[in-house]
Amino acid sequence: MYLVAVVGNITILAVVRVERSLHQPMYFFLCMLAVIDLVLSTSTMPKLLGIFWFGAGDIGLDACLTQMFLIHCFATVESGIFLAMAFDRYVAICDPLRHTTVLTHTMVGRLGLAALLRGILYIGPLPVMIRLQLPLYKARVIMHSYCEHMAVVTLACGDSRINNVYGLSIGFLVLILDSMAIAASYVMIFRAVMGLATPEARLKTLGTCGSHICAILIFYVPIAVSSLIHRFGHQVPPPIHTLLANFYLLIPPILNPIVYAVRTKQIRERLLQILKIQTKIR
Repeated sequence: MYLVAVVGNITILAVVRVERSLHQPMYFFLCMLAVIDLVLSTSTMPKLLGIFWFGAGDIGLDACLTQMFLIHCFATVESGIFLAMAFDRYVAICDPLRHTTVLTHTMVGRLGLAALLRGILYIGPLPVMIRLQLPLYKARVIMHSYCEHMAVVTLACGDSRINNVYGLSIGFLVLILDSMAIAASYVMIFRAVMGLATPEARLKTLGTCGSHICAILIFYVPIAVSSLIHRFGHQVPPPIHTLLANFYLLIPPILNPIVYAVRTKQIRERLLQILKIQTKIR
């Protein structure tokens, strides 16, 4: 699964770079998603495989906090990129004449940078607070396959209320507000689509949003379920916690390239063209 995630996302990056017709805002955002998925899967899966294959279950505190920062930071960045993609689809469908002037290459870069800075700003304090405020631990075994924030905080001896409140606040800002903004943009998109004259035009326009909606569901549903169960599902067995936590880090990096390759005509055609060329060479 890890190899599929790596190969799939690198393939998306290579296809978009080679195919000049894909040098558009939607595909630039897709490349940002591919990079984020590579970071998320690579920050956890090699260590997870090391645990399975070699019993390498030890990790230093600094390495653990670094892993925790990368995971939560880039999950936050990914949410921001989905929000930017929703804005791109809104402008493309509701105000198409201004799409090229609003979503310039510079604006796309600024939106990506803003998502990255937001992730660093939101998540940066988490490892710092753990390092400074919670130096002592009552146990040294994390009941997860990676350093998840709440799993680390529950091991600490000190008062972790500030960490809990801050973590919940960030979860609200990222999950709830971003998903509400994305939902609002799609409500306006659907209203605009329903105003089109023919059913064929409606289906064609909605088809451009299908990949984005699938990717959003793949990302938000597992992470929301995992967060809710971790905080409120005290009766849920620990292995279920661990399994769901692994899902939201591994499943999106695997499925996002597949979804976009299957549902996006330009990417699909370019991939088939590359495969045909390789077959002829052989």
